[in-house]
Amino acid sequence: MRGNVACKGSAATVFIVFAIVLLGASPRGRAADSEALWKIVHDKCVPGEQQNGNPAPCAFVDQREGDAKGYAVLKDIVGTTQYLLIPTARVPGIESDSLLAPDAPNYFADAWRERSFTERAAGHPLPRQAISLAINSAFGRSQNQLHIHIDCIRTDVAAALQRQLGVIGDSWAPLPEPLAGHTYMALRVLADDLDGANPFALVADGVPGAHDAMGRQTLVVVGAEFADGHPGFIVLTDRVDLATGDRAAGEELQDHDCALAQNLH
Repeated sequence: MRGNVACKGSAATVFIVFAIVLLGASPRGRAADSEALWKIVHDKCVPGEQQNGNPAPCAFVDQREGDAKGYAVLKDIVGTTQYLLIPTARVPGIESDSLLAPDAPNYFADAWRERSFTERAAGHPLPRQAISLAINSAFGRSQNQLHIHIDCIRTDVAAALQRQLGVIGDSWAPLPEPLAGHTYMALRVLADDLDGANPFALVADGVPGAHDAMGRQTLVVVGAEFADGHPGFIVLTDRVDLATGDRAAGEELQDHDCALAQNLH
């Protein structure tokens, strides 16, 4: 983990405002201000880090490559183990063309590196299969600043993925078993980290119809261990289907209180 994990001296008033506006980071709690996350990062975390080395209310700000490729890590008030990775550049969401540019930051790779925030909140290290990264579709979010949810995977979802591990291959295909009541497409990535595989590009370039309608996609990455102990990831995507009530909110696959951590303790 790089940078300062703990934030010191944050005022009670800042925390109260933060708690109110951050309710909108999850589709389960709608905020009146869809720009709340952007204002927290842009107006508080980044200036605090630059001026006095204190990114509060964020836990961490990384701007070694400047605003364009930097990010902040923020504790979400929903749950005990959920953190958000938020770009310091203005990026509205999964539909943003900048995410598919040749020199685009790999925010999912950054989020995976920062998973130890969730592990610390859980109280001990977690196996890679317990950690997930999720971004909701434009129809399944309430905030108009890109944010990747870093948290544990639900126990039932983990079990389903383990059962289907052998059929998840190197090409996109529908997962035979629904997850949280929805049909996801799945792809495997054989690597210890995500530095060489940008999930945004994997969906845009590999899922039919996704490139021109990325705002209708949700994207979830789950750590995995494949045959012979080979480390990797399961990349999952679902598409909005308003007729069936599917808003493509992949965050539904996460457990913000991390029951898996309790089971492993």
